Amino acid sequence: MSSTKRQKNRVLVKLKKRKVRKDKIEKWAELALSALGLNNVELSVYITDDQEIRELNKTYRKKDKPTDVLSFPMGEEFGGYKILGDVVISQDTAERQARELGHSLEEEVKRLIVHGIVHLLGYDHEKGGEEEKKFRELENYVLSKLSKAL
Repeated sequence: MSSTKRQKNRVLVKLKKRKVRKDKIEKWAELALSALGLNNVELSVYITDDQEIRELNKTYRKKDKPTDVLSFPMGEEFGGYKILGDVVISQDTAERQARELGHSLEEEVKRLIVHGIVHLLGYDHEKGGEEEKKFRELENYVLSKLSKAL
């Protein structure tokens, strides 16, 4: 009888901008993955600036402007993990949005991590209709789980 060894998820964080602590980003991402019932997955989170995310947005989405978050799904297996993909967040845009929404930068980064992960799972809010409804429901579910766990 073979047994599958359950590994915990792996979160890799790279910070170009450093206003939010790396350990907090790791914890939020790990909690989000857990809330989604994901095991043995690897996720990368990169906090950058408007200039770099604008270049990525232009290259991959043909939109020549900064955005808050981009998601790059992978889906490959490596070292016992399913590589979920990369979530890239512009701290500059996150700071502006946090001010506009009246909450902290940390709260906004947490929201954007969840938003990016939901995109990595294949959900898309830009199509509207039922697809957007499913996206928002899942996003809100994970955010509520995070707020209860923190």
